[in-house]
Amino acid sequence: MQRIPEDVLDRIEREHAQGITSSDILELFATHGIKFSEATLRKYVQLGLLPRSVRVGRKGKHQGSQGMYPATVVRQVQRIKEMMAQDYTIEEIQREFLFVRGDIEELERAMTKVFNALRDAAKDRRSETSGRAIAQDLASAESLARELVAKLSLIEERLMAQARLTKQAASS
Repeated sequence: MQRIPEDVLDRIEREHAQGITSSDILELFATHGIKFSEATLRKYVQLGLLPRSVRVGRKGKHQGSQGMYPATVVRQVQRIKEMMAQDYTIEEIQREFLFVRGDIEELERAMTKVFNALRDAAKDRRSETSGRAIAQDLASAESLARELVAKLSLIEERLMAQARLTKQAASS
């Protein structure tokens, strides 16, 4: 099975930190010779395998808005395609594998948004002594948030590994 290399996935996630459009997603898979359609993307979203897009306004007057997916969607699609190539059904993938991946990523994005808003508010209302205390509290909270996301991801990965072993044992 063809794959998008890890370094490309990392670059896409860095370059599209604010989100990636469905057309960019489809183009990326096509560039790497991997079949993936708009209909399949919509189906995966409807089934809860991928997060919904967020409408983001375009710069300029009367430009409308476009749907933006988190850049990690590309990695998730690739993971789904790999599991399907290993004879997992959509239902098994839904139930046993990606059941919280999107939620963890959404939590991470929401926490980033909260920390950015708090940091901006702290800049505006900062006195010398209280500013340092707020900055320390924010740094501590961000560290805890990163630990939480890492711990949740680890738990999910362990559950996924356990499900894979169960599937392999059942097919043997």
